[in-house]
Amino acid sequence: MSKKIFMKQHFANKNIQPRKQLSKQSYFISVTVICLVSAICYPFTALIGYRTVALILLFTVSLLAMKLSLYPVLLAAFLSALIWDFFYIPPHFTFLVSKSEDMLMLGMYFIVAMLNGVLTSRIKHFEGLAIQREERVNALKLYDTIFNSISHEFRTPIATILGASDNLLTQNAKFDETTKQKLYQEISTATERLNRLVDNFLNVSRLESGSIRPKLDWCDINELLYSVVNRLEKELINHQVTVKVPQNIPFFKLDFVLMEQAIYNIVYNGSIYTPKNSTITLTAANLSNQCFITIADNGKGFTQHDLEQVFAKFYRSNEEKTGGLGLGLSITKGLIEAHGGTIRVENVAGSGSLFTIIIPTDVNWGNDILN
Repeated sequence: MSKKIFMKQHFANKNIQPRKQLSKQSYFISVTVICLVSAICYPFTALIGYRTVALILLFTVSLLAMKLSLYPVLLAAFLSALIWDFFYIPPHFTFLVSKSEDMLMLGMYFIVAMLNGVLTSRIKHFEGLAIQREERVNALKLYDTIFNSISHEFRTPIATILGASDNLLTQNAKFDETTKQKLYQEISTATERLNRLVDNFLNVSRLESGSIRPKLDWCDINELLYSVVNRLEKELINHQVTVKVPQNIPFFKLDFVLMEQAIYNIVYNGSIYTPKNSTITLTAANLSNQCFITIADNGKGFTQHDLEQVFAKFYRSNEEKTGGLGLGLSITKGLIEAHGGTIRVENVAGSGSLFTIIIPTDVNWGNDILN
């Protein structure tokens, strides 16, 4: 993907509403606010004076200029001048101005209101340009991060597959069975890694497009956790894994596949970033008809900066050298939130990190399912 295409896609959906609809709303807001402020001030004219009303209307135009575009603000300035003249400047209910000082004030009011609207809108315009420029710079940095990550992470398994398969094709006769099995295993491991990278990109795309809709069904949480552990049997071979689920825990209405992937990403990260022989503990409970899942380890935990960024896309800790695209935990967060749940992570003093997942859901104690 080129940088131009990436930038176009990055800014493609900035404005969700059509411009015409936003323009109509802006004009409606400007007219409504001016009329409303004028109506509120009218009963107090004798108390505060009509010149004070001019200051209030001018202040209102200034506030509108901070939120609306130029032409709705100019309309507000013009309309406020007419209203002030017609309803407030003696003689009332006419556009005639009897005093020269009132005529001068009306002219100055109109000019100041217009200039105020124009200048405020221009300031807001340049602020918008500055924000867009900063967003483009950040988008380019993100592009470079993604491109560099992809280049490195995809090149490694592809190179492994090419090297091992080339050896098997060209020098197959020279290898004994043990060597062949090692090469087959290298190809298998690299393929799994490549498949995991592709799955992560697909999941990110589906989450951003909003196409992920959980297919809720009664889920045995015990089966869910053990399914994750079994999938990661190779990665967890040097770790101690404990699953703690109460015997009387009910069934929860969840999407088994999405939840399995969400928990898988956390446990997979634990298998990579915690030392050998460390313990990873998965627990589940029914907490006031909420699915409550924790994944804890006794590793070194996260730095404070990592805790703040751990669920961000493409974030990788500077202290870790294990590679990866930094997508796994952001995908987990998206999958949990798609269920209407929340996830948080914290360090537990002296015992590593703790991920906590809470999902409000229906519960079933097994009667309906068994029947």
